[in-house]
Amino acid sequence: MSARTITFGPAPVSVDDVGAIASGAAGVALSTDAAFRARIDASRASLERQLAAGRTIYGVTTGVGESCETVVPLPRTGEVSANLLRFHGCGTGAPLTDEESAAVVAARLASLCRGHSGVRAVVLERLADLLRHRILPRIPSEGSVGASGDLTPLSYVAAVLTGEREASLRGEVMPARAALERCGLAPLELRPKEALSLMNGTSMMTGLACVAFVRARALARLAASLSAMASDVLRGNASHFDARIFALKPHPGQAACAAWMRAHLGDGAEARAGTRVQDRYSLRCAPHVIGVLLDALAMFRPLLEIELNSVNDNPIVDAERDEILHGGNFYGGHVAFAMDGLKTAVANVADLLDRQLVMLCNPATNAGLPADLVLPEAGPTHHGFKAMQIGASALTAEALKLTMPASVFSRSTESHNQDKVSMGSIAARESQRALELAETVAVIELLALCQAVDLRGPATCAEGSRRMHAAVRKLVGRVDADRRQDVDIARILESHRSGTLPTGDAESP
Repeated sequence: MSARTITFGPAPVSVDDVGAIASGAAGVALSTDAAFRARIDASRASLERQLAAGRTIYGVTTGVGESCETVVPLPRTGEVSANLLRFHGCGTGAPLTDEESAAVVAARLASLCRGHSGVRAVVLERLADLLRHRILPRIPSEGSVGASGDLTPLSYVAAVLTGEREASLRGEVMPARAALERCGLAPLELRPKEALSLMNGTSMMTGLACVAFVRARALARLAASLSAMASDVLRGNASHFDARIFALKPHPGQAACAAWMRAHLGDGAEARAGTRVQDRYSLRCAPHVIGVLLDALAMFRPLLEIELNSVNDNPIVDAERDEILHGGNFYGGHVAFAMDGLKTAVANVADLLDRQLVMLCNPATNAGLPADLVLPEAGPTHHGFKAMQIGASALTAEALKLTMPASVFSRSTESHNQDKVSMGSIAARESQRALELAETVAVIELLALCQAVDLRGPATCAEGSRRMHAAVRKLVGRVDADRRQDVDIARILESHRSGTLPTGDAESP
């Protein structure tokens, strides 16, 4: 049972709302507000009146894309909806996860609730039903250039409403019609323009961006804890995180990160004998690196929430004037820009944590710890975290490679009709991949840090380090001898992603 319910209607929804729906932490309801329902009905009624009056409406009385000059007779407009979703059933690649698919459906519902897309209220109700029952479209991840919206991926959302293709029902993959039947729902027959309204928008990239946003914030909080823990076990100089330093260069994100690190280290951590006057940059500048990610998230939130709550399909229905507006709100440039920036900030955090891990494993830089964190009793034939450090280096390199902006690879497609495209869905997918890599680097470092706490003795470490160490040791033992550690990584990754690691509140220090 979900702890709270997000209501879709006249009020905007937030990035965090979509993240909560995606993870299953929040349920969904459609507003019963009379004015909201009236606006949805008025949009559909206006479209019907304009069809009856013989007006030209793109994608309804015309073909789509470069075929917009093809005339569709009024009696055959229903065929356009059915064929539009069918011929776009050409997605490739691994399907989105259930979490990602739920975010996509939520983002499409938020847009259609603005009441300018000409869909019936039953379409909104059925999208809400998909989320309530966790009937989630199996959406191939590849095949969108991010202009004319995410046409091919969103065709899989439209198809499930009609009982076509496949869906995941609470994790079980089956034909969409069977999933609907199990939940007592009948397939919809989409009316003119409804398939286009469902498909011609930025909701795949925006849904993925919302999930990436929430993951990136959690990564930043974890990275702050790990950086403090690294400073602790490497006997670093905690005065680098003095609040006065960050007041003099007051980027909010780096100040917040420094405060988190101070809270982790506690009082008196800077008084150790033998502390270097200045630590290497990966310790000293950790708040400055992680702060970029935090401040980027603050900048990107309004971009994403405007997109999320916007009318981003084409054409648009102006019900007050009984007019159809033909434009380009499906262009995903703002999401592309945000996701290109996000993956760069995330990759820099992965690089920071990888540099800290190198310091931990190298006896020239780890303040007296053994090479590769091998326990003394393990003996000379054991290797500790040697391979783990190599693995983290590989993951970091891949994350850094992903930072090439997707948006600069716009290309002309569809007979040069879509001749400038955003690549927003590719940027959003790459952000998800960068986060997956960075989270894994963070977990590898966390396991190494816990080994370092074992070597130092927990009693000599800061309270924050002891809390983290205790949480990890409930799930994973120390490395007493060479053994596989992939299972350890997976177990702690799951703990991080479920929010059970004791990193503290991600919203404030």
